[in-house]
Amino acid sequence: MKRLLTAAVLICTALSVEAQGDIWRSDSLQEVVVTGTGTQHLLKDAPVQTEVITQKMLRQYGGKSLEDILSGLTASFAFNEGDMGSQMQLNGLGNSYILILIDGKRIHGDVGGENDLGLIDPHNIEKIEIVKGAQSALYGSDAMAGVINIITKKHTEKGVYADNVTRYGSHNDLRQHNSVVLRFGQFSSQTNFQLQRSDGWQNTTEEWAEAMVLTDSKNMTVNKFQNWQVAERLTYQPMKNLELYAEGSYYKKNIMRPRNGTHASCDVYTYDLRYNNASASVGGKWSLTPNPSPRGEGSDMRKGKAQQANYITFDLDWNKHAYYYDYTAKHYDYVLLQGEEYGEQNGEWFSVAMLPGQSKLQSDQQRVMGLLKGIFHLPYGNTLNAGAEYRYDYLKAPERTATGTASDQTGAVYVQDELNMVDWLNVTAGLRLVDNRSFGFHLSPKVSAMVSTGDFRFRVGWSQGFKTPTVKELYYRYLHVMGSSTFFNIGNTDLKPQTSNYWSANVEYRGRKLTASVTGYVNKLDQMIALVNVSPGEIPAGITTAYLGDGSTNVQARMYKNMDDARTCGVDVTLSYRVMAGLTLNAAYSYLDTKAHLYDEHKDRMMTVTIDGTAHHKWNASAMYNYTFSPTYALGVSLTGRGSSKRYYQNNGDGKAFQIWRVNTTHDLGRQDRMLAYRVEVGVDNIFNYVDRTMRPYHLGTNTSGTTVYGTLSIKFNYGKRVKKHIYSSKQSNNEED
Repeated sequence: MKRLLTAAVLICTALSVEAQGDIWRSDSLQEVVVTGTGTQHLLKDAPVQTEVITQKMLRQYGGKSLEDILSGLTASFAFNEGDMGSQMQLNGLGNSYILILIDGKRIHGDVGGENDLGLIDPHNIEKIEIVKGAQSALYGSDAMAGVINIITKKHTEKGVYADNVTRYGSHNDLRQHNSVVLRFGQFSSQTNFQLQRSDGWQNTTEEWAEAMVLTDSKNMTVNKFQNWQVAERLTYQPMKNLELYAEGSYYKKNIMRPRNGTHASCDVYTYDLRYNNASASVGGKWSLTPNPSPRGEGSDMRKGKAQQANYITFDLDWNKHAYYYDYTAKHYDYVLLQGEEYGEQNGEWFSVAMLPGQSKLQSDQQRVMGLLKGIFHLPYGNTLNAGAEYRYDYLKAPERTATGTASDQTGAVYVQDELNMVDWLNVTAGLRLVDNRSFGFHLSPKVSAMVSTGDFRFRVGWSQGFKTPTVKELYYRYLHVMGSSTFFNIGNTDLKPQTSNYWSANVEYRGRKLTASVTGYVNKLDQMIALVNVSPGEIPAGITTAYLGDGSTNVQARMYKNMDDARTCGVDVTLSYRVMAGLTLNAAYSYLDTKAHLYDEHKDRMMTVTIDGTAHHKWNASAMYNYTFSPTYALGVSLTGRGSSKRYYQNNGDGKAFQIWRVNTTHDLGRQDRMLAYRVEVGVDNIFNYVDRTMRPYHLGTNTSGTTVYGTLSIKFNYGKRVKKHIYSSKQSNNEED
């Protein structure tokens, strides 16, 4: 790792000499980020290393989902999309270690440790900020691997704004987005709607089941699905330095599974899956500065320095995620009788017939969060960020927990100070104190430093993470079927919290044409929680016969346990070069190595394994070009590729290496400064038709269906927008900003 870092510094230094004389300066230098410290910084001056997917990149890439965007435009992520959500991995660690925020607020929708990223409308994203590792005291237990902050589009002009985006592609894949914004006087309203649907696809008919290879399985690689969401946000500004808001959303997803298969044990399903989400929030922002800047935090972006803009924000959120079985055929389910009223039958399982049209709740997860945060600019170059949080988690799962319900409570206070006594040095230090109802108090420190010299930035950081077991890891129990194998996964109330130590070092050059960054990191986790095979004698009393009443003879019990430790380390490299006005080349590479200690019950010893899903090498590359031909037509073309080496797993084989390329074109029609504007987008994904046809249930490198085509039509209506006089010049046709 030391050799790689040294070589990268030398390369960046050599290239900077060539770049000094160029008159063009990348607009990314002026990108403003907030995720790392909670305060505004120009990207080039962010004390914590931050990766940004800009609006320009999002526009020219044309991704249909957040999974598509992250896998195509960064090299650190890997996905295994399934019915239960996206099995996401960031630098070796999975979903439960990744915190996903929308405008700084965490999303809710965990299903068995997998996030349903369909909750996030890709057409409503302004940009994405990524901070890797537990580098900030602002965030809690879910951020050991990193933070993804989705910044949504804001429409601040007075009057009426509306847009419609319709995308249609192969497999009857339809993506619909609509928004309406009304802003008059002190009031504003923003309504968003999105719809996503697909017929799914099947890459192979082969499946290992019933102790043989079946060649006519009806199981789909991606099942048919449909989801929709409606959201509303209201804001009111009773005085110049105070803004209040209320918002809410409702989300519904249906997954339709095969019903006419020929093998009852694997490809004939008697129920579909349904998810219902709802949320409601209220809060506000109170500026303590007499004349707050209209930019919100009062940052002087021309100088890259913060004005004395002090403020307090407060939020109260409620979120609900419910998961159901919708029965499509007669199904015999097993119900666990619980409670004193059942006498000798307490704890026994009985068969109950479920009929088509009936539904059954599997789990209902609800969360209430209260947050209070303040930003205060103090003398001698200090910026203080302090806050408090309260979180209540509630789980209702009548047949998947011992008592039918379970809950947890966590409180936290944090303080973080940015010290900028001299222009070339920033030191950021923070402490986070957590109090969990079951596991008590824990203090986590964080510290980072950045040295600036010319166009170079050198950053180092160290942080500790603390993560208590989730309610599901403690209490949940469920059946997981993979081919002919059935696993009974069991929660464990004897779990201990997980802790981590994260070290990172970064060197970054941001010049007039070239941007280059190299980051090395080590993340060491203790008491890591994982599902481990256990013998019948290790199953807690009272649930020994759970799910075994169906007569199955091939059920393996697995329990959540603390592994001894785990370690991930790697190097991330990103490059961006502006060849000329309108043409930019980008590349990223991520090297990853992981090790974990897992108890081998057969040999009664710890063994060293690679964390499931690890790929040692991942990369992506892109060429993005745009040109304005006239005031009424502009063209954008992007060619992007991504690839991965083999992904390692302990069971069911490794995922194959792959590379995939796509081309996307955008066509802006009409004058973009007028009331109506149009955009047409046409693209081809997976140009070389790569398909992984590994039989089920073995792991895939990627589940792409092969070459697909798509088209998008966007219409924007803006009445009352204050538009600067449009000036056209072919010499200014780089179109860096709309």
